[in-house]
Amino acid sequence: MRLKDKVALITGGARGIGEFTAKCFSREGAIVVAADVNEDDINRVVAEIIGAGGKAIGLKVDVTNRAMVDAMVNTTVSVYGKIDILINNAGITADNTLLKMTEAEFDRVLNVNLKGVFHCGQAVAAVMVEKGNGGVILNASSIVGIYGNFGQTNYAATKWGVIGMTKSWAKELGRNGIRVNAVAPGFIVTPMTEKMPDKVLEMMKDKSALKSLGYAEDIANAYLFLASDEARFITGTVLSVDGGLVL
Repeated sequence: MRLKDKVALITGGARGIGEFTAKCFSREGAIVVAADVNEDDINRVVAEIIGAGGKAIGLKVDVTNRAMVDAMVNTTVSVYGKIDILINNAGITADNTLLKMTEAEFDRVLNVNLKGVFHCGQAVAAVMVEKGNGGVILNASSIVGIYGNFGQTNYAATKWGVIGMTKSWAKELGRNGIRVNAVAPGFIVTPMTEKMPDKVLEMMKDKSALKSLGYAEDIANAYLFLASDEARFITGTVLSVDGGLVL
């Protein structure tokens, strides 16, 4: 019960890493607020958490829409009185090579993966500072943000940008007892990676030092550690969870 009675707001909480994180946090005693654009899946995840004896609510939120983000934060505070943990997990891909990528593809990924993180981080940090009880903000970066990747100019740019925001926020918010870290997953088996060709996934597996792809629970466990008091002296860092992948 490492997160007993902590209120954890998780964006992109309907599937994949977000879903596993929501359920993992609930098992560790957290009160979960799962937010996503996919209302049906969010309702399913919340029902499963409650069915397992946990506490959770679901909110339909588009993180690119500041009014919806503010409403999400206000609802969470209204219901639970605080926000202890924010997991900025919502993200998308729209892959293409540099010479073929459209402006719409570039803008769509930046709006969700970078501007959405800014919206949620700013709104939640304001609550954490006002309440004066500290807090934890965890941002989803990627190994692609560190090393780059073929056909992912937009995605790599956002995930590198998230690292910059993470380090900046850690410096700004540390005086308020708020820790800010990022997790950089390698290639993880999720609905997002289902779109990738099998030969690419096999290639990534072969490049891993552990000769394996990761799973959503591997990232959820990393979030859990960084959100817990066990990581009380860790801030401004990027934890790579990639099986030793070298690009």
